[in-house]
Amino acid sequence: MSERTPLLHYRLSTSVNESGDHGPNPGSSVEANQALARRRPQSQPQKLSTFFGVVIPTLLSMFSVVVFLRIGFVVGQCGLYQTVAMLLVAYFIISMTVLSVCAISTNGALDAGGAYYMISRALGPEFGGSIGLMFFLANVCGSALYVLGLVEAMLATFGAVEDTATHGIAYEVMPTGYWWSLLYGTAILLLCLLVCLVGAHIYAKATFLIFLVVMLVLGTIFVSFFAVGPRVVALPPSAAGNSTSPTSANFTGFKLDTLMGNLQADYTVDYTTGVMMSFATVFAVMFNGCTGIMAGSNMSGDLKSPSASIPRGTITAVIFTFITYILLSVMVACSCDRLLLQRDYSFLRDINVWRPFVTIGVYSSTLSAAMSNLIGASRILYALARDDLFGKVLSPAKRTSGSGNPWVSVLISWFLVQLVLFSGKLNTIASIVTIFFLLVYAAVDLACLALEWASAPNFRPTFRYFTWHTCVFGIVGCAVMMFLINAIYASASIAFMLLLLLVIHYLSPTSSWGYISQALIFHQVRKYLLMLDVRKDHVKFWRPQVLLMISNPRSSVGLITFINDIKKSGLYVLGHVQIGDLDVLPSDPLQSQYDSWLSLVDHLNIKAFVNLTLASSVRHGVQHLLFISGLGGMRPNTLVLGFYDDHPPQDSLHDILFMSGSSSDGLGPSQDPEDFQALPLHFPALRNINTGGAKSLDAQEYVSVVADAVKMLKNVALARGFGAFERDGCVKVGRGGVFVDVWPVNLLRPDSSSYVDTCSLFLLQMACILTMTRAWGKAKLRLFLCVEEGRSLKGAKQKLGLLLRELRMKADIHTITWDKQVELHWQRQSHRPAKEDQVGGEDDCDYANSYHSNTTRLSNDYLQAVNRLILDQPHTPPAVRFLYLPRPPADTGRYRSYLEQLELLTRDLGPTLLIHGVTPVITTDL
Repeated sequence: MSERTPLLHYRLSTSVNESGDHGPNPGSSVEANQALARRRPQSQPQKLSTFFGVVIPTLLSMFSVVVFLRIGFVVGQCGLYQTVAMLLVAYFIISMTVLSVCAISTNGALDAGGAYYMISRALGPEFGGSIGLMFFLANVCGSALYVLGLVEAMLATFGAVEDTATHGIAYEVMPTGYWWSLLYGTAILLLCLLVCLVGAHIYAKATFLIFLVVMLVLGTIFVSFFAVGPRVVALPPSAAGNSTSPTSANFTGFKLDTLMGNLQADYTVDYTTGVMMSFATVFAVMFNGCTGIMAGSNMSGDLKSPSASIPRGTITAVIFTFITYILLSVMVACSCDRLLLQRDYSFLRDINVWRPFVTIGVYSSTLSAAMSNLIGASRILYALARDDLFGKVLSPAKRTSGSGNPWVSVLISWFLVQLVLFSGKLNTIASIVTIFFLLVYAAVDLACLALEWASAPNFRPTFRYFTWHTCVFGIVGCAVMMFLINAIYASASIAFMLLLLLVIHYLSPTSSWGYISQALIFHQVRKYLLMLDVRKDHVKFWRPQVLLMISNPRSSVGLITFINDIKKSGLYVLGHVQIGDLDVLPSDPLQSQYDSWLSLVDHLNIKAFVNLTLASSVRHGVQHLLFISGLGGMRPNTLVLGFYDDHPPQDSLHDILFMSGSSSDGLGPSQDPEDFQALPLHFPALRNINTGGAKSLDAQEYVSVVADAVKMLKNVALARGFGAFERDGCVKVGRGGVFVDVWPVNLLRPDSSSYVDTCSLFLLQMACILTMTRAWGKAKLRLFLCVEEGRSLKGAKQKLGLLLRELRMKADIHTITWDKQVELHWQRQSHRPAKEDQVGGEDDCDYANSYHSNTTRLSNDYLQAVNRLILDQPHTPPAVRFLYLPRPPADTGRYRSYLEQLELLTRDLGPTLLIHGVTPVITTDL
């Protein structure tokens, strides 16, 4: 019915401290270890060998009552051919799991905890905790099953003695009835409780005695086939009460005719239940006798050498039980006629040299199973409590006695078993228990498969007779058996496991065991990154991959969240440059900062990587990041910088930490104050301009960074006015709606009003991407087309509208005449301005070296007029503006004036992105 889990005794060693940390303490000194050793009892419990610790528990778990009561049933229904085939299939399935158990158990030090320890340390706390709890429940129900099974066996023998003369009940040695059965079960369970409370060593001795008894009974069964002559065996009455049913059958001894009659299948109605048998139902019953393979691994805490004992002992037990089942099947088929096998499941008792032998064997194996499941459940519960997977709910189960026996866990397990006993018959629970155990087996196979597929260098088991194919076969075999036993219960068990997994995921603390998911993700990401060929890039599938440079996150929260919206599932990297020289530093100062940055990413709920670098200047640091950020085809193609101005920075991160509530759409950062108490956001304080706090770079170097990015064929965006930006407030739809304004014309070159160059189209693409995101889905695009009065306003608008339709973009087009602003520009061109009136005071003779010569001739009056033109539009103010960013001048001496022009152009505009695109990103092709 279920696996009888043997003792899961936890050894108290220096690798297990009171806080539940299972790893060794590298900082402990030799003196501390010696002092700890002096405090221990002088007489340590003796560790178990392979035979006593693995072979005996596994043999007893796999034999159970099937060897005594179900071998004849299987052969009688299926015939010898199908019986052998069933055994081969069943043992193939469990052998695949045995290989996985052996592989995991030989991969480093194995602590106590058995299957739960293997699964949790390989697959993580969520999977391990859910499977561990189901394993615990399966052992609790299994213990109750075997207690009630023992009660039924005792009542069948001593409950009612039939008077052969009158065919009535002569007397009752043991009274029968529900409450009497409950009383007997409670007494047997109390006996098991006393053994488990005294300690696991008493249990180990009792197991050895039971093993001797079972082996003696098994020996008498084999001898009886040869020693007992042919005889007629009386058949028990049928459950259907059919008076015409045969009352006797023959034990013929070894005869060829008997063997020939038992070769083929002959499925009939089960005389105990009245249910018609089939291959699936018989296979499910027989498979229960093949479970129990975890018994040896569950003894890992009490073994002298777990890594050596578990593979040898488990494989030895599996081979021994397989040979025993095959020999018994052949002998039964050769000596018992079909009627005897189909109508008397206890026929081995009737043909034994001494009838009570088989009864003693049934009692012994069943009592062993009950104790094994009880002590196994208590150890699993103790392991779950010690790992703190369910918080304070299981904290009382951590208590142990002076010898390390978890007596509270034993009492809790005993109480739950007692509750299950009240249900009386457990035929339905028996199937659920078996399915739970099969889930555990499948989870062990999955753990081994994950370790193998992750290709982690530290996965080096000394047992190498396995591959990922054996793990897959084990998983598939266990899944097939689960649904073969009961499809409804199997589906419900899987759903229950997934529910537990989600609960533990949200409740359990972060563990230090390592997460196999991270290793698998790394393996898959590396494989797909190699497949991501940059030579196959196409403009149809272009997406922004952004490197956002941040001086101090305290003043950049708004910009960080905004760029997260505009990345459109692309790469997003937060970059930071710290000025310093590693030659004069004792260690890398950046390593200690990563935790703060990653905590910031988690807190803001953004999908970004963090890349920090140490350089002699900000410019060199940005160059480093542009060169080395990303891998393969995932490299930044767009650089975003905050704008260089004299506005004092605001600590928006400090403001967020003291806010309450949460984002209404679930896209923003968590606002629960309790979430920030443990956040390691250790960022330096913002510079104070009143106290002379200097910037880390000057205007010349800032523009040089922009020029470097353009030379490296990176798109550039300068973000101004995002210091106090709050997306939730901007995207809140009011009466006028939410708007994103786009000015696709180079406002610094009024003589060039083209809006179809690469930079303008890039500007349109970025604005369109913003409105495609969930948070900005209700925002509307507004395009402002600047034209002169001499041109046709209607024609320009129609031409731009046609372009937008081809590009599948929705936007409201607004044409604006800017003759007055342009006149200011041409006046300066025709009349050379005084030196003091020019931005930066450039001389006309130096214009030839600039990228666009007339860019340097722009006057303050023109720039201020264009700025007022943008501000004075009679429309609802936009949430953000997108402006054309001209390329920096080729003459580095013009960098400061270039930056001053941008400052005048964007003054008081609110959140604004100045964008310069260098790569084509839009296509009209399908």
